[in-house]
Amino acid sequence: MSDATTVPTHCPYCALQCGMSLRPTGTPELPAEVVERTGFPVNRGALCGKGRTAPSVLSSRVRLTEPLVRCPDTGALRPATWEEALAAVADGLRRTRADHGPDAVGVFGGGGLTNEKAYTLGKFARLVLGTSQIDYNGRFCMSSAAAAHQRAFGLDRGLPFPLEDIPRTGCVILVGSNLAETMPPALRYLTELRENGGRLIVVDPRRTRTAEQADLHLSPRPGTDLALALGMLHLVVAEGWVDEAFVEERTDGWAAARAGAMAHWPEQVERITGVSVPQLREAVAMFCDAGSAMVLTARGPEQQSKGTDTVGAWINLCLATGRAGRPLSGYGCLTGQGNGQGGREHGQKADQLPGYRKLDDPAARAHVAGVWGVPPESLPGPGRSAYELLDALGGEVKALLLMGSNPVVSAPRAGHVEGRLRSLDFLAVADVVLSETAALADVVLPVTQWAEETGTMTNLEGRVLLRRRALTPPAGVRSDLEVLHALAGLLGWEKGFPADAEEVFEELRRASAGGPADYAGISYRRIEEEQGVFWPCPDEGHAGSPRLFLDRFATPDGRARFVPVVHRAAAEETDAEYPVVLTTGRVVSQYQSGAQTRRVDELNAAAPGPFVELHPRLAERLGVAEGERLAVVSRRGRAVAPARITTAIRPDTVFMPFHWAGEGRANTLVNPALDPVSRMPEFKVCAVRVEPAGAGEATG
Repeated sequence: MSDATTVPTHCPYCALQCGMSLRPTGTPELPAEVVERTGFPVNRGALCGKGRTAPSVLSSRVRLTEPLVRCPDTGALRPATWEEALAAVADGLRRTRADHGPDAVGVFGGGGLTNEKAYTLGKFARLVLGTSQIDYNGRFCMSSAAAAHQRAFGLDRGLPFPLEDIPRTGCVILVGSNLAETMPPALRYLTELRENGGRLIVVDPRRTRTAEQADLHLSPRPGTDLALALGMLHLVVAEGWVDEAFVEERTDGWAAARAGAMAHWPEQVERITGVSVPQLREAVAMFCDAGSAMVLTARGPEQQSKGTDTVGAWINLCLATGRAGRPLSGYGCLTGQGNGQGGREHGQKADQLPGYRKLDDPAARAHVAGVWGVPPESLPGPGRSAYELLDALGGEVKALLLMGSNPVVSAPRAGHVEGRLRSLDFLAVADVVLSETAALADVVLPVTQWAEETGTMTNLEGRVLLRRRALTPPAGVRSDLEVLHALAGLLGWEKGFPADAEEVFEELRRASAGGPADYAGISYRRIEEEQGVFWPCPDEGHAGSPRLFLDRFATPDGRARFVPVVHRAAAEETDAEYPVVLTTGRVVSQYQSGAQTRRVDELNAAAPGPFVELHPRLAERLGVAEGERLAVVSRRGRAVAPARITTAIRPDTVFMPFHWAGEGRANTLVNPALDPVSRMPEFKVCAVRVEPAGAGEATG
């Protein structure tokens, strides 16, 4: 339904970017209401509870409406004018740079920022501040899948095919994803797959709502997905399922990858993973019997210290069986954050320039510097990855500008990261609410939300979308682009940082032209007319690229690369002191760090707080009952939450959602061990002990 009183837009949360329309109400308590938008192809009108209630965060009751500055006398945040607040930010950044050099100033962005904001933030860091120290929370999302994509295919786009292809394939292996709770409108694609006669295999240590839909559920021990994929590839070879013609014609490196897989025989894999040999054989037969098939991964296999190799092993399975570069087949990653895809394409990542160009590539530097009107040698080199940047705060990095992120809750080893943020000489945060991180800042800048600004997002399919402004923001609120425009002016850059989103996007088109993520042929007009345009789209006569790799892969010779991998243990294995595995994840009614969803009454009623999910056998051994407060303790800290007892989890594993701060903060516990390629922290597996909460006080 749509009429003259509604504005078509997209949900502000996950990477589906579901289509919706907004009707302004004129009331400050709830400024808009959601209207169904059935014509948008991704969700066809369906919305989850988060999408339906998204206008609640626009309420003046829950959001920031004026700048805040920390009072030196009391230490409290107090209201301030925009002029005072912006001057304080500019002075803090300028002073730090003058005293300690440009790399003493850090910039931390977010995977929910529009393409225009991500582009401008990266440009601001490298030109105005001259710093290499910029990264963003999307590093914690799908960086391992991105690295594996690059190694195998020469290009990283979450899905190389549109979502509409999923119900038409013959088999899907879904690894470490609980779509029913993280992206509920996408579950229909798996339902339609099975209705069409396709098969679904779900790999997850928990029997989630998604796993309940599967034809086959494999429940490996957390951290062993790599061994599982290698064991399946071993069986593919041993049982004659290799597509020899495809391997010969369209790939390189098979011999070494084959040798790695053959070292992981099924009985060994059963011992490592807990998945039985008959189940392994059933999964391989189901996958290979289908005329077409896909592997889709999410954070489960990716958020590990070996995440890049783990994803690479699943890609090797696709390549060996000819399930890549063909219609209705391939490997894809289910991006998490709203602009997790576009957010890393245009310059807020430590090693990248716009268009997904590499910062250490001389040609890339020359192209982008030409668009920006500066000498290539003036651009700083690659900086620290997200966790390494957060870990350096208060040491080599003494001031931080942060936009659209809440690392006090979302970062690994969160207690340590909170301490590093507190140790900064200066912290400025731009956000829509007073998050746990914003509460630590010296200056807080209230910025516009999704419904109050225009900008583009790139969803998990690589579809570039347009969100049009539907509402006038409160008088005391400015957009992130206006903030960066003003700060650039105060720091001596009168030009080059426009506050108009479409003007920024036109420059982004030029900066991305010829790069891997080429947006040159995409315009606001085309996005509106075509309901999104898939990149790469090199010119306005190009139709866009909904399906990649059908003719050639994006490597120099057009051939995909097998990457040989072998299983290795998690960075931290269980032992006598910490005998249980902790894994973390999300619940349906909260999102990421919860900074916004925890301010919505309906969502809080459905998911009011953290919990510890554990198996009845473990609960019996501990002598705890349903709802009893449990302490989960790791080498990094202690978290406390009520017990939730269920047979849906392995007896050797506990699960905690990571949306909450305070004593139930799950990320207090997790291990920041980094993948050597992607620099992804190991969120999904660490060693813990579980005990009644009375054994000590919550820490971390």
